[in-house]
Amino acid sequence: MNKKPYYITTAIAYTSGKPHIGNTYEIVLADSIARYKRMQGYDVRFQTGTDEHGQKIEDKAIEAGVSPQEFVDQTAAEIKRIWDLMNTSYDKFIRTTDKDHEAQVQKIFRKLYEQGDIYKGEYEGMYCKPCESFFTASQLVDGKCPDCGREVEPAKEEAYFFKMSKYAQKLIDYINDHPDFIQPESRKNEMMNNFLLAGLQDLCVSRTSFKWGIPVDFDPKHVVYVWIDALTNYITGLGYDQDGNSDPMFEKYWPADVHLIGKDILRFHTIYWPIMLMALGLPLPKQVFGHPWLLQNDGKMSKSKGNVIYADELVNFFGVDAVRYFVLHEMPFENDGVISWELMIERMNSDLANTLGNLVNRTISMSNKYFDGVVAKTGVSEPVDAPCHHRQRGRY
Repeated sequence: MNKKPYYITTAIAYTSGKPHIGNTYEIVLADSIARYKRMQGYDVRFQTGTDEHGQKIEDKAIEAGVSPQEFVDQTAAEIKRIWDLMNTSYDKFIRTTDKDHEAQVQKIFRKLYEQGDIYKGEYEGMYCKPCESFFTASQLVDGKCPDCGREVEPAKEEAYFFKMSKYAQKLIDYINDHPDFIQPESRKNEMMNNFLLAGLQDLCVSRTSFKWGIPVDFDPKHVVYVWIDALTNYITGLGYDQDGNSDPMFEKYWPADVHLIGKDILRFHTIYWPIMLMALGLPLPKQVFGHPWLLQNDGKMSKSKGNVIYADELVNFFGVDAVRYFVLHEMPFENDGVISWELMIERMNSDLANTLGNLVNRTISMSNKYFDGVVAKTGVSEPVDAPCHHRQRGRY
């Protein structure tokens, strides 16, 4: 029997530092979906990885007194260690410094330039270094970055731009015709009203003010900016080749069944990425799911606030499965969830020790007492069991 392919991805983690439990939630959620789909008989491809270029990385490497490559090697290894510690069953861990990825990014950039979707211009605006994003004055909130709330600085440089507006109507029509493309529903409304219907600006897709990136091969003083570099990992990780020599795996698994991402990067995945795919003549992913954040009691985790909880600290104390259970249990899909040491302890005691632990303990005790600890298939069933048997046969 041919198994139906199922391709699920997480966002690739930025290699600026060690991921906290909020970042780790995404890989655990994706893993639980991948495991469930495998159990249902799907041929699952589960991809994750790291986003390794940019000004922030270059600056952090200088601070640490190492080369950018050494810096990302260390950080990517730490991210992979945590993903492995959390017992996640990914099939591919892609790095944007992988040579095959870099080669495809250059080919894709050139293709978009040659067909007139990318043009050279000059950027002048307010720049947020942590988000690596440009904003116009009207997009700022109280004079600060609308995404992270930090200070911005004026910046001006030569850059290549992607003609987003050329594909805007096509994307609006696609979203209207595919109601499940952006989920949950509230996120779709936000993207349509705040960005697409308000009018799309052309997107800055190269930089000259730093060097740590993939060079534009026909204009080497430019490096390819994060959008084309990072987002294309979803196809390059399947062996996509711009010259038409793609790996059979690409034909098998693309388009992705779901891109699982944080709600803060929804704009990039539901506007920039689909438009790039349209320009390349490739099908769009079936769904982009923007999950909420896992917050500390006092708000979003950040190293500057000093309120970060790390997955490995929790695992050392509670064990892997207990931590996986907690993050999956506490996260509604529409609203942010909350994590703290106190909540972890409360959940472990109430659910795992008292409810499940008590059930397992009683079951084992009765099995030992009445059946000498042997579980035998007796074939006994009553009419009340019939719907369960029927559902089980239907599922498997």
